Amino acid sequence: MGRFNDALAQPGLGAIAEIKRRSPSAGDLRPDADPAVIAPAYAAAGAAAISVLVDELFGGTWDDLRAARSATTAPLLAKGFFSTDEHLRTAQEAGADAALLLLRDLDDAEVARLLQVAAALGLDTLVEAHDAEELDRGIALGARVLGVNARDLATFAIDRRAQLELVARIPADRIVIAESGIATRAQGAAAELAGADAVLVGSTLMRAADPGAKLRELLSRPLVKVCGLTREEDVAAAAEAGADLAGFVLVPESPRAARAVLDVPDGMLSVAVWVGETGESDADLDQVHVAEKGKVRGREGALFRNGVEVARILDLPWEEADPDHWRAAAEAEGRIMLAGRLGPDNVREAIAVVRPWAVDAASSLESAPGIKDHDRVRRYVEAAR
Repeated sequence: MGRFNDALAQPGLGAIAEIKRRSPSAGDLRPDADPAVIAPAYAAAGAAAISVLVDELFGGTWDDLRAARSATTAPLLAKGFFSTDEHLRTAQEAGADAALLLLRDLDDAEVARLLQVAAALGLDTLVEAHDAEELDRGIALGARVLGVNARDLATFAIDRRAQLELVARIPADRIVIAESGIATRAQGAAAELAGADAVLVGSTLMRAADPGAKLRELLSRPLVKVCGLTREEDVAAAAEAGADLAGFVLVPESPRAARAVLDVPDGMLSVAVWVGETGESDADLDQVHVAEKGKVRGREGALFRNGVEVARILDLPWEEADPDHWRAAAEAEGRIMLAGRLGPDNVREAIAVVRPWAVDAASSLESAPGIKDHDRVRRYVEAAR
């Protein structure tokens, strides 16, 4: 693999941060964008790779790629409508580490030939699909890095749900990129949990006052979950505070049981919380705790997406005598959601020691069971983020 592939294959969710001055769907984004300034800012913010639009439809030129190359050592993706050997040679000469190949615009023979040409030039490739048929073609052609674009290039509509289902279908031996439609940490996490190794983000960053700072925010962890929500106004308060996950306890015995999974804003993910086994809901994720005699739920649990475990729940008794809980939590591997009497006053300390993928709080944020204190919610989210 080349530098581009190697960077995207690293553990955790990576990002391909994009430089483009305009978009056919949104018009001007940042007409005065200087790749020599933005590229190093992206690299400093943690971008695994940087995408540079070189097509005039996006306000780009090959000189933009050259400028980015002169300003950073990060892997660069040349992005345009490439269909000839000459396009790939130009990309390589301008400093690209990889080039985009659009399955929508190329037949199988053309893709196969361009993959061979790219390999001979030392270029990696990102082979992009927009629907199931294109994705099946890319898999069959042996593309190492496959991107699934949530945007319909004919209508410009975003279908994030369809994108995630395609992402989940890609074999585990490929590098998977979720492209377009990522504006929040939760949306990036949804792609991650579906199987994406990285997200490609462009318009969201180019619209931001500080593109590098926005990228750093999208990649930052832990995610923040507010659980035990029962009222629409509390969901709204959690969203306004900046929470990523909204939890709804669907266990009648719980003092904070919800009647159903309520609607959450597009930038958040909903989580249905169960004990023993899952039931029916339209939540994005299911959180399942073991049943324990004499208690509403046991401490052990896991987070599931479409029946597949994607994270472990470490539910720790912070206020009880348990001298090993810090060490055990800090040594746990994989995605960890940390819970158990977390709140505004101790969540920052817990994050510093354990460095979890997500944190979860419920009872400490309440004025009464199932009723959230909006000030406590705000302070908890601020401390966790």
